[in-house]
Amino acid sequence: MKQSLFESRHQPDWDAFNGQLDALERGKADARTCQSFAARYRQLCQHLALAQARGYSSHLIDQLQQLAMRGHQQFYRHHSHLGAQMIRFLLGGFPRLVRSEWRSVCVASLLFFGSLALMGLLTYLYPELIFSLVSPDQVSEMERMYDPDARRLGRFSERGSGDDWVMFGFYIMNNIGIAFQTFASGLLLGLGSLFFLLFNGLMIGAVAGHLTRIGYGEPFWSFVIGHGAFELTAIALAGAAGFKLGWALLAPGRLPRGEALRLAAGKAIQLVAGVILFLLLAAFIEAFWSSTTFASPHIKYIVGAGLWALVMSYLLLAGRRQHAPD
Repeated sequence: MKQSLFESRHQPDWDAFNGQLDALERGKADARTCQSFAARYRQLCQHLALAQARGYSSHLIDQLQQLAMRGHQQFYRHHSHLGAQMIRFLLGGFPRLVRSEWRSVCVASLLFFGSLALMGLLTYLYPELIFSLVSPDQVSEMERMYDPDARRLGRFSERGSGDDWVMFGFYIMNNIGIAFQTFASGLLLGLGSLFFLLFNGLMIGAVAGHLTRIGYGEPFWSFVIGHGAFELTAIALAGAAGFKLGWALLAPGRLPRGEALRLAAGKAIQLVAGVILFLLLAAFIEAFWSSTTFASPHIKYIVGAGLWALVMSYLLLAGRRQHAPD
């Protein structure tokens, strides 16, 4: 069949399908119009295959391909609302993503928590080591913050309970700033993420070791154990997202570096979305629970242990069912 005859015979069908697409894209299609959409979409795909097989002009093939692509987008588009997508991501998508990126997560966690534990032990055994990382004024400030006789623990310990919302905002900005540094610096071939993971791990470990050695361990550990489940895990995950970017630049494989980075950034940004949620929870707990002294340290330890178990169970177990939210 000649192209001219093919076009004259099927142009009305293509025009009708184009009209359906316009109505669907504007959100003004009625139920009667949609009933014939699937059949016309299949017919258009058949016409496209025939045009390609018969070697018709590129102009006609491009026209049919555009209609087919628009039809595919309407036929397979996701209809769920943003809220439902977020819920599915939180219930199953984020923990599955963390497990799928287990290599980056394990490396980042080992660097961060390993440096934290090692520096804490060294500072406890060799007290003067604290001053290699923290100035004497900062050490004095840390001791004041976690003094067992303080009315409230942590930063700005002399604030009133009415300032908790202000501190909630402060903790959000501070924590997200640290996580963003750790993530975005991964563009420096992963070296930036490596630096910030080690730096934060060494700093936290040094403070923990020093305060434990001088007898302030109970107020310090009872303060950090609750929100630390979310905050420390978030920092490690931010580092894993940064390593994802850095590895795409270092070892893009057969892809151009720009394309490899684009693909890696898609998953890395999803990781960061979960990190932000963790940091919001950490800031809330730190402002309204960790800093208070009305609960005994033993109660805080029990609550903190429960929160750590919750975080680990969520990351390791959530979203494993075959029909888990996606």
